[in-house]
Amino acid sequence: MAISESIRAWARRIKRDAVMLWFARRHRDTPFLAKALCVFTVAYALSPIDLIPDFVPVLGYVDDALLLPSLIWLAVRMLPAHVIEQCRAQAEEWMAREKAKPKSYAGAIAIVVIWLGALYLCWWWYQAR
Repeated sequence: MAISESIRAWARRIKRDAVMLWFARRHRDTPFLAKALCVFTVAYALSPIDLIPDFVPVLGYVDDALLLPSLIWLAVRMLPAHVIEQCRAQAEEWMAREKAKPKSYAGAIAIVVIWLGALYLCWWWYQAR
């Protein structure tokens, strides 16, 4: 397998598992802490706005290449095996049917609030000096 094919397969698995976490957060057998991490990860993954915008050199892709896969890996590790199996099947079915990446406007709002909070803290720190 060529390296480009390997990267594409990895990206498809990441996308599938992000959607799988959306279904896992509603599954009755998912532990509470795992549900909370699933909600956070899915909101961030599906948000149309990144925490670090992609146009920022190097750092813009850190969240896409490291942070998001790490969050997904951690959330999947916290889920029971039967929940993973059922929710992956649901995610694959949903992705085949919809043929589009879902979007989370709640996630986008959360990212905007984080940026506004960071800007406010910078302003407050500057004013306090």
